[in-house]
Amino acid sequence: MLTTLKTAYTDTRADDLAWALGREPLPALAVLDLSLHGFAVQLRLLGASHQVLLEAEDGRCSETVACMSGSSTPLPLGVSTLVDGREYEFAARVEELSQGSFAGRAQELLALVADHPHGLAGTFPGSPHAFTALLAQWHEGTVGWRTWHAYPQEGRLVTTRTCLGVTSIPMPLRPPADPPPADLVSG
Repeated sequence: MLTTLKTAYTDTRADDLAWALGREPLPALAVLDLSLHGFAVQLRLLGASHQVLLEAEDGRCSETVACMSGSSTPLPLGVSTLVDGREYEFAARVEELSQGSFAGRAQELLALVADHPHGLAGTFPGSPHAFTALLAQWHEGTVGWRTWHAYPQEGRLVTTRTCLGVTSIPMPLRPPADPPPADLVSG
């Protein structure tokens, strides 16, 4: 889904982005609700920022990448932690592109996300290459999402990738065996 965001472009620098887990829902400019293999996923555009809310029977996850007042956690290159017993992995990178390359990459990404049933993208009035886009997916027992935050005035594109896996508590591969008979143990 592609939408034009009805707001001024407020996140003006890629370096202003911060990352947080566990934040409450923030006011969103556009929302896409999805169901992926028992997970309720909500993709939220917060201007040039994003928030993903995920809920399952046994837990929740809230990821926010935004310019957050009072936040002291800059955008990390990588994070690996547990969230409600699930393996959570986050990675971010910043691409610096020439003006021509930036325009082509922006068009390519917006086309990919706009036509995808699990995609949400928002462009800003006045600049077709200023956008935020999210794409959710399910792959081999993990729910994940990718995001793109475009800063055409800097020629920078911030890309994130998140995976939330199956519960990390080891499950037995088979039921435990019955104890051996007493005559074999006392022998």
